[in-house]
Amino acid sequence: MAPENLKIIGTAHVSLESVEEVRKVIIEDKPDVVAVELDSTRYQNLINERDGVVEDKEIKIREIIKGDQLTLFIVSGFLSYIQKKIGEDIGVKPGSEMLAAIEAAEEIGARVVLIDRDIRITLKRALNRMSFWEKAKFVYNILASFFSKDEAIEDLEKIKEGDALAELMEYFQEISPGAYEVLVKERDAYMSRMLLDIDGDVVAVVGAGHKEGIQKNMENPQDIPTLYQLLEIKEPKITLTKLFLFAIPLLFIIIFAAALFKGINIKTGLLEFVLLTGGLAFLGSLIAGSKIPSAITAFLVAPVTSIHPLLAAGWFAGLVEAKLRGVSVDDFSNLTKSENIRDLWSNNLFRILLVVVGANIGCSIGTLLSIPNVLIPLINSLMGI
Repeated sequence: MAPENLKIIGTAHVSLESVEEVRKVIIEDKPDVVAVELDSTRYQNLINERDGVVEDKEIKIREIIKGDQLTLFIVSGFLSYIQKKIGEDIGVKPGSEMLAAIEAAEEIGARVVLIDRDIRITLKRALNRMSFWEKAKFVYNILASFFSKDEAIEDLEKIKEGDALAELMEYFQEISPGAYEVLVKERDAYMSRMLLDIDGDVVAVVGAGHKEGIQKNMENPQDIPTLYQLLEIKEPKITLTKLFLFAIPLLFIIIFAAALFKGINIKTGLLEFVLLTGGLAFLGSLIAGSKIPSAITAFLVAPVTSIHPLLAAGWFAGLVEAKLRGVSVDDFSNLTKSENIRDLWSNNLFRILLVVVGANIGCSIGTLLSIPNVLIPLINSLMGI
């Protein structure tokens, strides 16, 4: 099954001209189906915003703080922030052309079909394709953008010309070609696969950056991956970075255990280890702007989390900070509306995430400093040097 007639409109997600073009084509062509570049979550958010519906979302801070969820949240928030900023600059809300397509479809009685992949799956697959250093560089660029209001995105005019998400990804394509492929080419394939399952006359409304890719895919449907292949989230392979993260705590345990077995006094070494990991986690938490109880929590848990590869001191400090500050739905939504570091600093959710990062960085520095200050002396004692 495939569309009998398919017309693809390539839009700019923050363009008044695109809004007008979309409505005009749909009203004139009167297709059976209007396919839009949205997933169910973004569709519902768009409709709720139009109707003034405020969803009572529970902020699950534990899920946000943990591991890759934190990176996912930061990246997703940054993309939303950029789209909103561009929209404000030219006076058009992001997603206006999609809303225009939906409303025009309702007006002519056409069926609306959502053809884009869940953004969470897309971002998870993209993050899985990025190395540790690629992620670090991208997060650095995110943070730097808030300190430079006018230079956050140098090619702003270029971004306005096409799909904001795809064009935004082009600016860091050199940072991670693998992630770029997921964010653009894979979505081209996914939307093409979805279009193949639609019958009748179809008008598809997609970002300009996807139009060419979808057209090529539709001409060669046999080359399009299956939905299973495009939705599967594979566990990242074991990398040198992961081996390193697991090797350091294992090294600590083995050396301390060997020293204890040999009858070597390890009290001094343990004290130094606790002070370095706990003390720097405490300091990192305070520098990040935490309250005292959160910093004390970081100090207490850091020695344990530093030798446990699946735990992080920042998680615990962040949870305490969340309890003390409280996080509302407004904090969640206002985070993407921040225009400078002052706005971010007044947001409770951002402050909590900052404490997580600060405590983790401090603990990591303390762990690395423990190698020459604690482990090497113990190794020398074990070897009788």
